[in-house]
Amino acid sequence: MKTRRTLLLAILLLLPTLASAQNFPTKPIKLIVPFPAGGPNDIIARVIGQRMSELSGQPVLIDNRGGQGGVLGTDAVAKAAPDGYTIAISSAGALAISPSMEKVAYDTLSDLTPVTLVATVPEMLVVATNVPAKDIGELIALAKAQPGKLNFASSGPGSLPHLASELFKLTARLDIVHVPYRGAAPAVNDLLGQQVQMTFLDLPVLLPQVRAGALRPIAIGSAARAPTAPDVPTLSEAGFPDLRVENWYGMVAPKDTPNQIVAALHDLATRAMADPAVKEKLAAQGATLVGDEPEHFRQFIADETKKWAKVIKDAGVETAK
Repeated sequence: MKTRRTLLLAILLLLPTLASAQNFPTKPIKLIVPFPAGGPNDIIARVIGQRMSELSGQPVLIDNRGGQGGVLGTDAVAKAAPDGYTIAISSAGALAISPSMEKVAYDTLSDLTPVTLVATVPEMLVVATNVPAKDIGELIALAKAQPGKLNFASSGPGSLPHLASELFKLTARLDIVHVPYRGAAPAVNDLLGQQVQMTFLDLPVLLPQVRAGALRPIAIGSAARAPTAPDVPTLSEAGFPDLRVENWYGMVAPKDTPNQIVAALHDLATRAMADPAVKEKLAAQGATLVGDEPEHFRQFIADETKKWAKVIKDAGVETAK
């Protein structure tokens, strides 16, 4: 009898949550973008959020909270109520790299609930036009002939472009010098001015300059060639099958968000990503939509965290811990 009462009580307590999940969402959803407006993370979130709003009949309100490489906005989600009405589309940096680089207020897999991997964006390796290298073999030969003489730019210490270059250094056994910038724009400007020789950055950031002939593409870090740059070989094609470098963006909710709400968010997000117009808009940005299951995304974050933590350690990248 006592067991039956306990079971009945549990069911009664669960009923409001189940009813809420069935009707979710019943009010606007706040979608935090942990970067300023206008960047790749913001564009992806706005396109996905707009379609989610159309599908759900509820506004999806973009809340840009830039700072600390995406950490501040991601932390805001970790501290939000676990009701599905405050979520984020965050990046590889905030979810998998920063926790190994600096002291952050959240543990990604303990304080956040993965919903789905939204999109991947390949890193592209480019050189300034005065660099006499047309492919990766020539670039490696040039760097080995002049150890410590070639510089590579990044969008900041510990950023994914920085670690992509460090992984390239480790894999090819190169001695090239890191020159960090505060963001991609100044890095590209100095590359155009030939003050640095090479960089890895998100494909959409570099594509306009590549198409204009102002920068020379060497390779991209995705598994397959990018439709927006079909003539640029992958690093795998260039002889580095284990050198996979892609930025990525994923949807997360606060910890303890009920499974039914997570499932509703996942369904809404993946239906938005399946829309042909959404695919077309984001393909133009160099993004490949994914839409995996929450548990797969959780494992993906764990694998990426382990991968980049090893690069940070092996390359001797200074951390703020």
